[in-house]
Amino acid sequence: MVRGKTQMKRIENATSRQVTFSKRRNGLLKKAYELAVLCDAEVALIIFSPRGKLYEYSSNSMQVLLEKYQKCSHENNNNKASEQDAQYLKQEIANMRERIKSLETTQRNMLGEDLTQCSLKDLADLEVRVERGLSHIRAHKEQYLMETIKQCERKERMLMEENTRLRKKVRISTCSFSCQRIL
Repeated sequence: MVRGKTQMKRIENATSRQVTFSKRRNGLLKKAYELAVLCDAEVALIIFSPRGKLYEYSSNSMQVLLEKYQKCSHENNNNKASEQDAQYLKQEIANMRERIKSLETTQRNMLGEDLTQCSLKDLADLEVRVERGLSHIRAHKEQYLMETIKQCERKERMLMEENTRLRKKVRISTCSFSCQRIL
């Protein structure tokens, strides 16, 4: 008698489903036991029935194997996270190196160096950037000079006021001195 291939879909008949669960559960528990005995493997198997009943098999202590599983699982997650972090950092380093290289090339070009590799469009763009930069520099220089002139004018006014005040004081002193001599 040849059995046909079983379709992997839910068994609709509740009785047939329960019988199949019971047979397959027993077969799975038997295979777990055989694997532990024949291969000296540490095996833990946990099964919950559709009604929530627990079936378990452990070649050693279930608690010890679960702790071992959690430890290994945690280490694997950390390793995966570390690998992802390392991969991200490597990509970030490559991006930064490329950015630095680009900025160094741009700086050399702005200084008029390494222009032989530039196309006509690159040279025109560079000229526009240099003129814009020069315009900003001139505007900043003009603003700085205007502020300096204003400070000098304020200082000049203060000195002139101080000079006027001192002249008055000298006249008063001279006048007092002259008046005392006369008396």
